[in-house]
Amino acid sequence: MTIRENVSLLPYNTFGIPAQAAYFLDIHSIDELRAALPRATLPLLILGGGSNMLFTQHWPGLVLRNRLRGIEVQRRFRHRVWVRIGAGETWHDVVQWAVRQGFGGIENLSLIPGSAGAAPVQNIGAYGVELKDVFVQLEALDLQSGRLVVFRRAACRFGYRDSVFKHEGKGRYCITAVTLSLSTSRHQLRLSYGDITRTLHSMGVERPGIADISEAIIRIRSSKLPDPARIGNCGSFFKNPEVERGVLVQIQQHYPQAPHYELPGDRVKIPAGWLIEQCGWKGKRVGNTGCYEKQALVLVNYGGATGEEVKNLAFAIIDSVEQRFGIRLEPEVNML
Repeated sequence: MTIRENVSLLPYNTFGIPAQAAYFLDIHSIDELRAALPRATLPLLILGGGSNMLFTQHWPGLVLRNRLRGIEVQRRFRHRVWVRIGAGETWHDVVQWAVRQGFGGIENLSLIPGSAGAAPVQNIGAYGVELKDVFVQLEALDLQSGRLVVFRRAACRFGYRDSVFKHEGKGRYCITAVTLSLSTSRHQLRLSYGDITRTLHSMGVERPGIADISEAIIRIRSSKLPDPARIGNCGSFFKNPEVERGVLVQIQQHYPQAPHYELPGDRVKIPAGWLIEQCGWKGKRVGNTGCYEKQALVLVNYGGATGEEVKNLAFAIIDSVEQRFGIRLEPEVNML
């Protein structure tokens, strides 16, 4: 193993923020990970695809970049398979592999940036599907004891863009592999969310399969979201707030057509992008950063932005939405 010193993190975060790590190490096996632990006397950061992270300062400790690879079918059932995925695999590559194999369940999660290991941390979701819907278990190394442990679905305590790994498990575990249950036939297609049906129609698809849905999602996301290779960003910066129905009723007094999605328990989800847009932020530029012109939910780095600039913009938006609507937005992105 070669631990590098004073390494630029610019290539390793999709926001394109110029931060540095005091020490940096690529991890390709669990043995390498275990061997690195005694050296982690300084703050430790596990880095996957860097697509959900905003560096606001240099990292003073050791960054371990998860490069654990491999995709394999572990078990086969009549209509399903269990697939074990190395945590360092790129998530979109996993989705495309599954589609090629004819395995369904994650096609709606196409083109979400990041690594497979980060997917359960965030309980990633899009277009009516969340990771927890297909999740079986994950394997993780306990960074305190060096033991490999298994988390089943209940132990992960999945919530909306949330899991145990964002709370008491934060910083304690390094996820090494994720196992998903995918369908091999009788696929349950999710078409009702967003513009999926309209996009499939424009593609000339009348009887869609999982590959068609994946392609439709890719087209939709590509039309709305900036490519991080061209404009630095972390995708959706804020969670869509879930509120009591009474909050929506108050908003509808001034905005009768306010978009919302029904939830159990007389609660509703209101799109954060819509709230931000009503406050005049969509397409607005502040210094080197701003809200993307096609999607207010996405904060971008137009070039040369610092993490502090992006953080200041994020909290200005949070305060603005709270003042107008009485709803305090929560960031999805981890601000370090």
